[in-house]
Formats: sequence, structure tokens, C-alpha cells
Amino acid sequence: MRIIGIDYGEKRIGIAISDPLGITAQGLPTIERTNIQEDMQKILNIIREKEVGEIVVGLPKHMNNSLGEKAQEVLAFVDLLKKHSNLPVSVIDERLSTVRAQRAMLEGNLSRKKRKDRVDMIAAQLILQDYLDRIKIKNKEHL
Repeated sequence: MRIIGIDYGEKRIGIAISDPLGITAQGLPTIERTNIQEDMQKILNIIREKEVGEIVVGLPKHMNNSLGEKAQEVLAFVDLLKKHSNLPVSVIDERLSTVRAQRAMLEGNLSRKKRKDRVDMIAAQLILQDYLDRIKIKNKEHL
């Protein structure tokens, strides 16, 4: 079963997908935001095409662990995903995922243009990889 990771942003939606065994996260093309109906349809198309069985969305918490306006917007998006996909949808703390993505790209010497184009995809990969790693740890604890 594949899992997709989503970094829900104001202008773009970063998307990543797991391999069939749920070990690694690979980036998919970023969705340029238009309106919620079109954005949702694009995500649902990916879910169908890639035979996704689960979704994880990054939740942007404040550093003090509180939920702000952006987090509330993401939670409303999560509710829509649950309603339209009929799949389990989890949220994971995504604090600093964009910062981590930017740092990784700087270390890879990517140009400013390439960093701007890829930051949302890489943030989604980090969100999904964190989730996959937590699943692995949880499964090892239950052995």
C-alpha cells in the first residue's frame, strides 16, 4: 500500500509518495494552487493513479505547539480529504520542514530558481519520510 505525503501551502501543494513497501518517500510534481475544487481533484487523481491507501498531511504548528490560522486551514483541508477520498488521513507535525528542505537544497548547491521550484516537493518528502520512519519504529516496538 502506498502512502502520500502532502505539504499544503498557500501557493503550492507539495506531494510525495512512498514506495510500495512503505520504506522511502519520493517527490511528485508540485500542484500549483488554483481553487480548492481543482486542487482536490488533482490530489484525488494522484490517489487513484498511484493506488494510494493512506494520506499524511503536514500540520504547521507554532514553536510553542499551539495551532494558528494556517494550521486551522490545513485541518479544514484534511476534513475535505477525508470526505472525498474515503481514506485514512493523518497529520504530522511539520514544524521546520520547509527550513529543512531549504537547508538540504543549499547543501546540494541548487540554484535559487531550482530551490523555489522544489521546496514544496522536498518538504512533502520530509513529512512523509518522518511518518514512514515513525511507523517503522512503532512496528519494531510491537514485535
